[in-house]
Amino acid sequence: MLFNSIEFAIFLPVVFLLYWFVVNRSLKAQNFLLLAASYLFYGWWDWRFLSLIAFSSVVDYVIGLQLHKTEVRKKRRLLLTLSILTNLGFLGFFKYYNFFVDSFVDAVSVFGYHPSPNTLNIILPVGISFYTFQTLSYTIDIYRRTMEPTKNALAFFAFVSFFPQLVAGPIERASNLLPQFKKKRIFTYKQGSNSMRLILWGLFKKIVIADNAAIMVNQIFKEYETLPTSVLLVGAFYFALQIYGDFSGYSDIARGTAKLFGFELMINFRVPYFSRDIAEFWRRWHISLSTWFRDYLYIPLGGSRGPKWLIIRNTFIIFVVSGFWHGANWTFIIWGFLNALYFLPLLLTKRNRRNLDTVAEGRWLPNLRELFQMGITFTVTTLAWVFFRAESVSQAFGYFKAMLTNNILPDNFFFFPPYLVVLIGIFILLEWFVFRHDNALERIQTKPAFIRHLAYVTAVLAIIFFMPNEAQSFIYFQF
Repeated sequence: MLFNSIEFAIFLPVVFLLYWFVVNRSLKAQNFLLLAASYLFYGWWDWRFLSLIAFSSVVDYVIGLQLHKTEVRKKRRLLLTLSILTNLGFLGFFKYYNFFVDSFVDAVSVFGYHPSPNTLNIILPVGISFYTFQTLSYTIDIYRRTMEPTKNALAFFAFVSFFPQLVAGPIERASNLLPQFKKKRIFTYKQGSNSMRLILWGLFKKIVIADNAAIMVNQIFKEYETLPTSVLLVGAFYFALQIYGDFSGYSDIARGTAKLFGFELMINFRVPYFSRDIAEFWRRWHISLSTWFRDYLYIPLGGSRGPKWLIIRNTFIIFVVSGFWHGANWTFIIWGFLNALYFLPLLLTKRNRRNLDTVAEGRWLPNLRELFQMGITFTVTTLAWVFFRAESVSQAFGYFKAMLTNNILPDNFFFFPPYLVVLIGIFILLEWFVFRHDNALERIQTKPAFIRHLAYVTAVLAIIFFMPNEAQSFIYFQF
């Protein structure tokens, strides 16, 4: 079920009314309703994969209890290994089986051996990368003794399958989200208004910016061999905005939807394209994933402790693994490797934690130095996005080749539709002048009612007017 679909527009108010007006006197009943609604939400796509999320929940719930009971180190390691192998086993089979088989066939064919690839017609379960990491963090934290397991199976199952963030995050830690299922929730007008502002702004970013940019991106990447350099550069720029509007829009809708039910999810994006270096960018982009890799992979590998070569190795590991997490394609691995290369100069010069504050702190506009830094960071990030968007490595390199060898300017400006240029310009200005707030619509909550209502109506009208004929799936649903 898509957030931007008619089905969800019916599903959400029905669940909301039942939650607050029918089962509101019982916390257990509310949690059961959320669990049932989450399974319906997930099963709407393909009910057969409900067994995966249910099985993963059972395994980690039981292992969590057993980890807490035993003090035997060997047994604790065995239990943790079982949790990791179960979760990563499902993830590896459904997401990476064909990739490894095809890669092996390609590798041995270099030596003249051409085996027949025994690949399967495997459907990738939506959201498996997200809820797998969410449940893994639960058992790892119990193993580390940084949290205690819950004996409330209903709360745990609802935590794993919580529908607002089930299929595309944020990847919540059990220490943050699980306790919220155990305490009474109260709905307030302020909470409701904040929820609706988040949802509206998320829909604006998704439908008005991302989906309209996607129309141009799809056409440009399809015809890249014959298009001039300027159009290819615009295509990369459009995709940078598409993936940001698409993914951060989803995160805003997820947070707003969770607020409607009395839950607080972590902020997953903090205007990353206003970053002054690549390290700052990764502190602001997909925060739930980057912090997950930091806490559960980078630090256990040694983090920034030890000799320089070890720190460099650890950095490349987390970036490459992060790329691989996104999909079973060499394009994602190269994308991760490129970001590691971008990060390397900052690491070697110990400047990777230089920009911990907010750009243009205390000022309306950035100075020339900050503007240059943001421009460079955005440019290299956008070029790396070409590998992320390309369907194959050959297409990505072909795109760059065409960018360097084709004509510079197009014969006409068909690829520069004025309406999209205006929309993107307005969006960037809004992001800049309100980026210290949670979202653009939050900034106006202290303004007169006329201004607030005008902004809301404008956003709604823009969504209706610029909505594509068919609902567009979110990019991160495939991960």
